[in-house]
Amino acid sequence: MPRPTTPEEVLQAFKDGNQRFVEGNLQRREFIKEIEETCNEQHPFAIVLSCIDSRVPVETVFDMRIGELFSTRLAGNVVNGDVLGGMEFATNFSDAMLVLVMGHTKCGAIKGAIGNVEYGNLTGLVEKIKPAVELAKSEHKDGPEPGSNEFTDLVGALNVQLAVKQIREQSPELRKMEEKGDIMICAAMYDISNGKVTFYDRE
Repeated sequence: MPRPTTPEEVLQAFKDGNQRFVEGNLQRREFIKEIEETCNEQHPFAIVLSCIDSRVPVETVFDMRIGELFSTRLAGNVVNGDVLGGMEFATNFSDAMLVLVMGHTKCGAIKGAIGNVEYGNLTGLVEKIKPAVELAKSEHKDGPEPGSNEFTDLVGALNVQLAVKQIREQSPELRKMEEKGDIMICAAMYDISNGKVTFYDRE
């Protein structure tokens, strides 16, 4: 696949890759060749913040090759200073053009935030997700019942969109790059039941 040259082309490459994944029509891979081509330099065109969930292998669900994307994985795909630093490196110093935050359905970290889980360092992590829980309760009063999978997925979708908002608010560098059109920052949700990714373009 030729390297995309604009943020819009990168986003389309992600959509096309997920479509191939869902259809079971993945690109033919030559791993040894990919390793040889990237052993001295890399030119990823995107960075993805996703959850640690074992059912969400980012490179696979987007049908990406070695060297095509940076991947940051944290439970609940939460944003912190270290994550932002990685995004700033990927975009400003390595020419990545897309910053994608991707959550997934039936997320355990989301369920932990809904259930007010308290356990070691996990307590602080789920606190970062609770604004999405409160938003779901306040803005979707007639929506799914708390505790249901539907409510979990609603919170997950709100969580990725709030993460995009945090990125813009907490990283002036990334916000300026997006305003100039050098990068795109967007959110997505992966459905673990069918492999499909829903994108929230430019939320």
